[in-house]
Amino acid sequence: MVWTPLHAKIHRTIRSRHLFERNHRLLVAVSGGQDSLCLIKLLLDLQSRWGWHLGIAHCDHRWRSDSQANAHHVENLAKTWGTSFYLETAIAPVNSEAAARDWRYQALSAIAQANNYQYIVTGHTASDRAETLLYNLIRGTGADGLQALTWQRPLTPEIMLVRPLLEIRRIQTEQFCQEFKLPIWEDSTNQDLQYARNRIRQELLPYLRENFNPQVESALAQTAELLQAEVEYLEKAAQELRDGALGMGHEEDFLIPLLPLRLNRRVLQKAPLALQRRVMRQVLQQILTDAPSFEHIEKLTALIIAPNRSQTDPFPGGAIAQVEGDWICLK
Repeated sequence: MVWTPLHAKIHRTIRSRHLFERNHRLLVAVSGGQDSLCLIKLLLDLQSRWGWHLGIAHCDHRWRSDSQANAHHVENLAKTWGTSFYLETAIAPVNSEAAARDWRYQALSAIAQANNYQYIVTGHTASDRAETLLYNLIRGTGADGLQALTWQRPLTPEIMLVRPLLEIRRIQTEQFCQEFKLPIWEDSTNQDLQYARNRIRQELLPYLRENFNPQVESALAQTAELLQAEVEYLEKAAQELRDGALGMGHEEDFLIPLLPLRLNRRVLQKAPLALQRRVMRQVLQQILTDAPSFEHIEKLTALIIAPNRSQTDPFPGGAIAQVEGDWICLK
């Protein structure tokens, strides 16, 4: 086996970040593109050092005429490498990026559960992290959206999603595939500029590289990394503040009570605005079917210092918040 600097980097990353342990079962999502081929090649080469059992999963969204041929291509690669292969095909074509992502993670989780894999591994890179930061910034988001694409996050209580390539840029995965002559399957939809992410990749990032910072992808990925640690800290602090405002003990802090519920304004008034907003978002996430908007969070936060008997207009689903003395009551 040829041991490249990229092998060494990923080996160190997995060990230093405790992404996997020895002898675990890893289900690797392989689309056939350069990032996923780079990922599976690296993991196969590292397999003897870690004792992993590797499986390859491919999700066919059925939104391209060549999607079935793409799936066969990945299956043939799995056979060549002597690796278990799992295919999930959408019953109906998945036509939006968000719907495709949700369906893909559901499909991968089902494969992992059925076949006893503890980890699902994807080939997201620093370039993807930079694109996601820009995409969410343009749409409007807080720090949580800007730090999206974390190193790992639970998909189910038993299965962890892991992204080992978050410090690797797309140009590096391309060079790696060329060096090892890996047969990349070119996805025609990656060139379709009707998708906002493709416009960011094909037009915005090249413009930023040429006119502002040649290392813009790495710089944005580092920003996301810094924000990730800060978001984790703020979320934990907000949970403690929320529990105090709800009068809950730490053993109860996994579930917010259903309506009606009361928040102690005196507890919340002592906290910085950033934590007040996070508390209100956490509460609204439990009682709304969709993610709370900035406007929802702001109108609930405003009640912390509002006059007695002040109230909001109804939130989606009909809940109303009202000030009753020292309390914000949601009912």
